[in-house]
Amino acid sequence: MADPWRYGADGVSIAVRVTPRGGRDDIDGVETMANGRAVLKLRVRAIAEGGEANRAVTELLATQLKVPKRDVRLLSGATSRIKQIAVNGDPHKLGLLLRALAAAPSDDGDPA
Repeated sequence: MADPWRYGADGVSIAVRVTPRGGRDDIDGVETMANGRAVLKLRVRAIAEGGEANRAVTELLATQLKVPKRDVRLLSGATSRIKQIAVNGDPHKLGLLLRALAAAPSDDGDPA
């Protein structure tokens, strides 16, 4: 399966599919859509109104990728579930983190 992110000189560009009002802020792995495009599945508690879900998406990615919020920005898809997000930083490091986050099962329970 192809990665839903592309490497650039100053970071990565990530294709995401967002589920607003998803009950929690989390990354649910990678999905291949019907058109063959790979996307990183995200869910956020925020509603898709007034930019709340977009803000929650950028904050979630900043936290998970350990970068400042200012380094994560929406490139396209402001009113769509499918969005393109740019993350500034070391592309190699970001790619490794994304691969780990996409592969890790989400932990809904208590720590073992």
